[in-house]
Amino acid sequence: MNKLGLLGRNISYSFSKAYFKKKFEDEGIDNTSYENFDIQSIDLFPSIIKNTKGLKGLNVTIPYKEQVIPYLDKLSKKAKEIGAVNTIKITKKGHMVGYNTDCYGFKKSLEPFLKKHHQSALILGTGGASKAIAYSLKELGISYQYVSRKLSNGIAFSYETLTPQDIENHQIIINCTPLGTFPNIDVCPDIPYNAITEKHILFDLIYNPKETKFLSLGKRNGSTIINGLNMLKLQAEKAWSIWDIE
Repeated sequence: MNKLGLLGRNISYSFSKAYFKKKFEDEGIDNTSYENFDIQSIDLFPSIIKNTKGLKGLNVTIPYKEQVIPYLDKLSKKAKEIGAVNTIKITKKGHMVGYNTDCYGFKKSLEPFLKKHHQSALILGTGGASKAIAYSLKELGISYQYVSRKLSNGIAFSYETLTPQDIENHQIIINCTPLGTFPNIDVCPDIPYNAITEKHILFDLIYNPKETKFLSLGKRNGSTIINGLNMLKLQAEKAWSIWDIE
């Protein structure tokens, strides 16, 4: 029996397990199972590898997309450049290879909505997911700046310093923070929403709820809104093709 799974912390809500369970049922794949590996610390990762027979691959989510890298034998070129991993393939020889399929999922989800004036973006948050987003924007020729709680090297804006003018100057805004995820649906990143217009795209990596407070505040001002569901489906299918289960 082939085994796949999701590595993360507090992931009972996860999309991946339900998605792959349905995929296996729909496509008559009966030699493979998918489970959650919910660990409180990355130090427990080696014991999962050691004690899970038939493990062929993993998805990786918050907060381990960067922390898992030192445990891997090799990184794909993209994952190395991005500095974050969300897919691991375990080879026949037992080697662990890290990939990033977030960048693929994000790029394919965003592309259909892009117009000529979408030249620059704000990335809210600086975790593992935001690195894949930055990589994709670079591929699309869109300039970007990070917004974080504190100003530091490479961070152009903090939430405190962000002005309505900054919002006007960046017509794509991507939420890479967990703010607004179920069950805490009444919170959102603290940005000047009143400066958002119908020219803006607001993209939230969160998929539960379907419309976060971040997205609903953008919609109120006429912006195009995109949640993380399509991105997740695309990156999941990309991961499946990487695992190449026979």
